[in-house]
Amino acid sequence: MASLARGRDFYQLKIYHLTTAQQSEQLDNFLQNAYLPALHRAGIPKVGVFKPIANPEAETEELVYVFIPYTSYDQFTALDEVLQQDKAYQTAGEAYLRAPYDHPPYDRIETILLNAFVNSPHVQFPELTSPKSGRVYELRSYEGPTEAYYHNKVEMFNKGDEIGLFKRLGFNAVFYGEVVAGSRMPNLMYLTTFENQQSRDEHWAAFSKDAYWKELSARPEYQHNVSRNQQIFLHPTDYSDI
Repeated sequence: MASLARGRDFYQLKIYHLTTAQQSEQLDNFLQNAYLPALHRAGIPKVGVFKPIANPEAETEELVYVFIPYTSYDQFTALDEVLQQDKAYQTAGEAYLRAPYDHPPYDRIETILLNAFVNSPHVQFPELTSPKSGRVYELRSYEGPTEAYYHNKVEMFNKGDEIGLFKRLGFNAVFYGEVVAGSRMPNLMYLTTFENQQSRDEHWAAFSKDAYWKELSARPEYQHNVSRNQQIFLHPTDYSDI
């Protein structure tokens, strides 16, 4: 896995599933005061923490997305040991790390691992000026009907320069990633960012009308390469680095 992505970032997307207000408060406290500071000390300067803007399951479940960009697969595999040796982390995170079995700080943690795209090998941080509470971050997931069609869609972003189109239109993408482990595969994911909902809608309207997109999406070699497209609208927490 590491050798195939040499020179590219490696990403982890952790999705916390919560059902109580106590869990939400405890997780926020842990992430803000223990986990993110520990990741910073471990050489990961910016970590994203996001919550859904509109969650259809809000009455029964809350989701928290934590995006961690690593410079390599090796940095990812070494992190657990680094955290075990971090006394400040162990102290600041004690309530979370040693929570009793009958009052856990979450229901489950879902993890998605990704290799950065060849033509977007490193994380990019958004250049936004609006208050974090008003920003719209859009996490998109493109599942392919087969592995071959999935690789074809990845090629469309790289060789077909769909990445360049997003950049030209100012989508402020944080990452483009090939999912190497997750619950829904084959799959690719990317995260774009906007000042607000109006900006998001205007950008996508421009995208759909763009002459290059019309030409690219009509090419015979890029047909039928997405079987499911999921869009998740997020906003960063006030303590998120991204």
